[in-house]
Amino acid sequence: MNSPGLLLDDRHKLALQLVQQGLTEPAAGQKADLFQKAAAAILAATEHTRDDPIAAFFVPGRIEVLGKHTDYAGGSSMVAAAERGFCLVARPREDRQMTVTDALSGETATFSINPELAPRAGHWSNYPMTAARRIARNFPAADRGVDVCFASDLPPAAGMSSSSAMIVAMFFALAEANDLQPPDDCTELFDDRMTLAGYLGCVENGQDFGSLRGDRGVGTFGGSEDHTAILNARLGHVLQCAYCPVRLQRAVAVPPDYTFAVATSGVVAEKTGAAMQMYNAASQSARTIAELWRKATGDDAPHLAAALAHSPDAAGRLEKIIGESAGPDAAALSARLEHFILENQRIIPTAGDALADGDLQEFGRLVDRSQQGAERLLGNQVPETIRLAALAREHGAAAASAFGAGFGGSVWALVDRSRVAAFATAWHEAYRCEFPHHAAQSSCFTTAAGPAAFRVL
Repeated sequence: MNSPGLLLDDRHKLALQLVQQGLTEPAAGQKADLFQKAAAAILAATEHTRDDPIAAFFVPGRIEVLGKHTDYAGGSSMVAAAERGFCLVARPREDRQMTVTDALSGETATFSINPELAPRAGHWSNYPMTAARRIARNFPAADRGVDVCFASDLPPAAGMSSSSAMIVAMFFALAEANDLQPPDDCTELFDDRMTLAGYLGCVENGQDFGSLRGDRGVGTFGGSEDHTAILNARLGHVLQCAYCPVRLQRAVAVPPDYTFAVATSGVVAEKTGAAMQMYNAASQSARTIAELWRKATGDDAPHLAAALAHSPDAAGRLEKIIGESAGPDAAALSARLEHFILENQRIIPTAGDALADGDLQEFGRLVDRSQQGAERLLGNQVPETIRLAALAREHGAAAASAFGAGFGGSVWALVDRSRVAAFATAWHEAYRCEFPHHAAQSSCFTTAAGPAAFRVL
């Protein structure tokens, strides 16, 4: 560990270090400013001095290129890290208390590491409290709290995994403070970031992970795609990963002349209230189909992807089972099955091939099919994200799609690097003209496919 003074004293040196870690120069400068705000906040919010040791981490958000609602059903997705994220500083305490301060808003959450913590639903503190509760439950020897200050430039509730990034960031801070040791049945937990992503996905959704018992999580029935991207992203690449368990299928380079633009719709995609219910309904539909398969066949497939992999005729058998067993829910479950097959088995493999071959025309066509499938079959799109994707293509993006849980959120566009700034301005302006009531809440920025989460100090 080093001291807050090292972050505060030399912004240029800090930005240079961030460039060496893989951020572009503009992103590194922005993050250096955020780290300095976080370091100043930890001095102002606590009794620490400039010479007290701290740890510092950058934890990015993610872009889901393809893989809409596939991960928790054992499917695949294509993901990259954004260059926006959490800039976090943390210092261990001698007691069990945690203070987590947002350096930009000044808001602080204070609580103790306790397996019976009751987080405040609908508030950002739900995520650090859920992480602390699960760590206390799974690692009883973890008895040291942490003072944490963070500054983030991730748009909240915009589909870029700000909640999962918060879970990862809190885990980093608590794991280091307590020198956590893995259980005997999962010795690779802290050495293999794919395995760690699977565990942190379970921290968020509340499921068991090996011998590490679960709890209620944050209330959503999601998977581990977000944590996988955040922890395993490769600079300049899109990862194709499969889930349940997490495993890398391939890393595909983004064409060097292209980069991403991201526009937030201004429609909040927060996984609380009605949005949580809609998100969980999509997840539950996939679980229901797998349950119907197990009941009808006696096969023990743990999820939808495993059921479909059972035999060449599994898709047809599943459709028949749904028709015979699902009653009034049959039409909705059939649409959910059709979407999963389209996204997971038809689009992702061929889109990955097209991107690897540099065939952006075919890649864009397949991404369009994914967007249309989300609109027609998955039903997780709103007029704003539908139009944002269409406007991106109209303005010359090689490919564009909404991403994340849906029901609001953001759209990514793959754009020629030489014109991305002009594209982003025109794209965002066209959107704001069509949806003026979202003008103040929407935003647009550019980002390379960035590095995975890393330690700065």
